[in-house]
Amino acid sequence: MKRVLRVVGRSPDRTRPVDLGVLLGALPNAVVLLDAENRFKYVNQAAEQFFGQSASQLAQLTLGDLVPEDSPIFLLIEQVRAGEVTIADHDLQLESVRLRKRGITVQGTPLPEEPGSILLTLQDASTARTLDRQLTFRSAARSVTGMAAILAHEVKNPLSGIRGAAQLLEASVSPNDRELALLIRDEADRIRALVDRMEIFGEKPIERTGLNIHRVLEYVRKLAQTGFAPHIRFSESYDPSLPPVWGNRDQLVQVILNLVKNAAEAITGSGNTHGEIVLATGYQHGMRIAIPGSMVRLDLPLLVCVRDNGPGIAEDIRQHLFEPFVTTKPTGSGLGLALVAKIVGDHGGLMQVESRPGRTEFRLHLPVLHEDAEARP
Repeated sequence: MKRVLRVVGRSPDRTRPVDLGVLLGALPNAVVLLDAENRFKYVNQAAEQFFGQSASQLAQLTLGDLVPEDSPIFLLIEQVRAGEVTIADHDLQLESVRLRKRGITVQGTPLPEEPGSILLTLQDASTARTLDRQLTFRSAARSVTGMAAILAHEVKNPLSGIRGAAQLLEASVSPNDRELALLIRDEADRIRALVDRMEIFGEKPIERTGLNIHRVLEYVRKLAQTGFAPHIRFSESYDPSLPPVWGNRDQLVQVILNLVKNAAEAITGSGNTHGEIVLATGYQHGMRIAIPGSMVRLDLPLLVCVRDNGPGIAEDIRQHLFEPFVTTKPTGSGLGLALVAKIVGDHGGLMQVESRPGRTEFRLHLPVLHEDAEARP
């Protein structure tokens, strides 16, 4: 499958032929060589990860086995073959039972020495867009912070007076009026609780240290199984060789607990009697994300996944999931996932979500502990 490909020419020292297979294998973008029948003739390592198949598995397949025949990628391939020119298309969706990719940039190039063959490069731009959206969400969270500070100063004090007056009224009015006084007190408590929840968005520095993320996950799993999710099955798929994560234990517990609780509520609310939540970890070599509009690159090799087999998240909600006050729960405040996104962002991490009926997965990309991390402020 991974045959040796050689370019016509020499390396700079003009003594050795350049092994194109080695060069393509080192590229971060997926590179695929298709023959005239769209069979896979060559794939690099990035393409194996992109399609979720090994090179030997892909050698037995055609592109049509992975992508529906009405996908725009086949129109691009036909145009490349017909015009014998390089063509690129952006923001494509490659969705099927085996594959689910969105926001893909595809470039097709003909190979004149191999008639009908097409060299495809595929770049997944969804991660960069996710990071861009999360920067926007963090700005929204800061707006919540400012509003919470105003509310804490301008609302809490008069709210305490209203609650105190309601308590005095309870003791001096008739039983019928006492019910109204009780209602005033309860509503004052509800408003105060909402202000308290908003105050947690404050911009406070976090104390971080090296943590075993598996201990955090196991702690949350035990809380869930002995509390709000006793009838849901939990599965673990951990990479035992993971290095320590550079983070704050209490805040990471809050993040994972929020995601697991949401998953459990989604499963329970759908009436699924075979609910399952999967906790998984992994290490992604070379996972570096460039922050849009800057030269800063984030090194985020540690991956934590929380996956459930609930009903999924509606498409119209998914794009705004981490924004404050966005919720699908009748009694929800819409601050839970916004706080999760803020905490992950404060850790220098990235969050992604993929969802369809029967499978929702939240992925956290987190930094690892470096030797000089303990000395950082």
